[in-house]
Formats: sequence, structure tokens, C-alpha cells
Amino acid sequence: MDLALLRTFVTVHRAGSFTRAAALLGLSQPAVTGQIRTLERQLGRPLFLRQARGVTPTTIGDELAHRAAPHLDALVEIAETGIEEESRVRTLHLAGPPEFTSLRVLPALTPLTTQGLALRTSFFGNAGEILESLAAGHHDLAIATARPRGGLLTATPLCDEEHVLIAAPRWAARLGHTVLREGQVVLEQLPVVEVHESLPLVSRYWAAVFDSRPAAAGTVIVPDLRAVLECAAAGAGLAVLPRYLCEAALERGEVVALLDPPVPPLRTYFLVVRTGTLALPPIARAHEWLLRAAVDW
Repeated sequence: MDLALLRTFVTVHRAGSFTRAAALLGLSQPAVTGQIRTLERQLGRPLFLRQARGVTPTTIGDELAHRAAPHLDALVEIAETGIEEESRVRTLHLAGPPEFTSLRVLPALTPLTTQGLALRTSFFGNAGEILESLAAGHHDLAIATARPRGGLLTATPLCDEEHVLIAAPRWAARLGHTVLREGQVVLEQLPVVEVHESLPLVSRYWAAVFDSRPAAAGTVIVPDLRAVLECAAAGAGLAVLPRYLCEAALERGEVVALLDPPVPPLRTYFLVVRTGTLALPPIARAHEWLLRAAVDW
């Protein structure tokens, strides 16, 4: 059986789509379709059920994928190991949100650069873009705030971040105890600093703590949480930020936590790879290193 056909088959099985598999393999969609049909003729059995959105493996297709995929991944590992031995430096392409990647992930991975690992990092504004880039093969490892669906990508929970409702001390003094009664009162009296017009962080906080939706527009919109913190500390309005990012500012008294809910809103970060690539030593080493570091986050 042609290994190229099996490689295409496993890629389609993991991607759930001829179109996405073609992008990953650098082939045209008709070429991928033709290879799958050739393999189906050789086996005398259908491997996929064609649907309006992608494909679903048949029972035979699932069985073949589970038997073939580990061996194909092992061949890739052998090939990658050979390349690594020829070059003392192995490059890891990383994708993630700018703030968390800058303040948590990159400092944690820096020690690996003394062990022959080079890092190339790309920042994305939302989890969808991060996962799409990883699936397309542009990156080796990604950090995302959403768990991917399907079998193409494999996600491991990395850590949870607590969200805190903050403002400059003068705003907190002006509100007094009104903030404890109703979240809507806060938004009516304070301007809002956010990363997007849809107020994603404030909306998530309001839903979790007040079981309501914020009825306000952002006064300052800036697509970087570090800039949101600086604006909030300067008195531009309230903001919702991860505790790890604003902890130092809270300790210095530059901003104040407006609430201390019994169950603070949390958001989970996931380490995501393309299925099967954890067999590659550089990716596996970075993956394990981050999981160890995250214990203290």
C-alpha cells in the first residue's frame, strides 16, 4: 500500500475535511479527493461519508486510521530526528495571545534556548485565529482559550486565570458600596476600558457574577490587555483583567479590585498541538516544560 495515500488518508481523518487536509498537505483538493478514491478502490471499501460540511469516517475508515496513524507518526519522528541531528538548533513555531504569551509562556520557555531550541512567536487576537493557524501547519504549538473540536488538534488544559474587576482608587471611592448591590450601577457610573467593542471580558464577568449583560459601550477600546491596565490605572474607567496581569498594580495601589466574589470568573488556557506531533522531541519538550511551569501560575 502506498504510504503517500495513507498519509493523505490520516490527514483527512484528523482534519475532517478534504479542503483542510489539502491545505495541510500542500495539495489541491481534487488531488486529495483522487488519492482517497484510489485508496478506497484498493481496499474495496468506502473510508469516508461525504457530507455538506466535511467528511465522516466509516467504521472501516476509523479502524484503518487507528492502526495506521501511530506508524506514520513514528516515521515522521524518525525523519525529524534525522534533521535535528544534522542541525544543532531546532526551531519551535509558537502561537498565542500576546499578553499571556509574553508574560507567562515565553519566559517559561526561555531556558530551552540554551538547549538548542530556537523560538519563533506569532500573536493573535482570538482563539479561532490561533487554532486555524495551527491547523494549517504554520505553527507547532499554540496556547488558546478555547478547546478545539474534531481530531485534527489535541488540547491539554494548561492553567486557569482569574478575572478581576478593577478601577483607579478615585473611582472606587466615588462608588462606595453601590458596587455591591447591582452590577448595572457600576457601568452606569463608570466608563469602560476594553479590548473590543463587544466588551468580551466585561460581558463574561457580568454573566458570571451578576447573571446579567452590561448595558454600556466602551469608552476606551485598545486591543492589548497591558494597555487596558495602564488606561484603567490612569483613571479612564473600570476594566476586567486577569489577576496575573494586574496583581503588581493591585499591590502598589495603582488600581483597586471593586469586588471580591465568592467564586471569581475563570478562563482556561489550553496547550494545543496537531494530533500526533507530540512524538516530535522539540514539541514534546516545550509542551512538558510549559505544563511544569504552569503549576506555579
